[in-house]
Amino acid sequence: MQRSDLARPAHEVAPALLGARLTHDTADGAVTIEITEVEAYSGAIDPASHSHRGPTERNRVMFGEAGHLYVYLSYGMHWCANIVTGTAGEGSGVLLRAGAVVAGTALARERRGLKVTDRNLARGPACLAQALGIDISLSAADVLGGSPLRLEPGRAVEAGGVARGPRVGVRLAPDLPWRFWIAGDPTVSAYKRNPRAVPRPTGS
Repeated sequence: MQRSDLARPAHEVAPALLGARLTHDTADGAVTIEITEVEAYSGAIDPASHSHRGPTERNRVMFGEAGHLYVYLSYGMHWCANIVTGTAGEGSGVLLRAGAVVAGTALARERRGLKVTDRNLARGPACLAQALGIDISLSAADVLGGSPLRLEPGRAVEAGGVARGPRVGVRLAPDLPWRFWIAGDPTVSAYKRNPRAVPRPTGS
């Protein structure tokens, strides 16, 4: 995968990441997932994005070069991983929501829990990060080279095999259809609408 493939609007990159593989090499071994579900977030035009109000110490990596990882802590408990997209200064990215573990299953299960089923090892953004061993130390890592994380092409997913819909749990711009997933894949997470969601006013 080339950097130019990621240096495009997040909602265009997101479906193209389905079927791609992300590997994390560690001293304990390697885990590889096939990406099955993603969400796009797009800077200043997207009030649900962490980068909507501009750069901060937390989100600064989102405003850098495409192909780097943006890691954040969700609800003070779980790490979530995003791949930065677009051009420098834009602040866009794609949240990795779910994947299927295709290599390193034993290590992923050790991280997630011995009773966790294969389907649930990387089902949901926090589970995906945990299965891969991703934490804040990997924020800004380049997934296209020079880091223990590698993003590589995987199986091609035909356009007819890609489903799309609103993003999970967002309060602002809740109906924007920027969640993409491999239709029928068992590792895709369940959709949950934020009960405090604020729909975009009609005509805006």
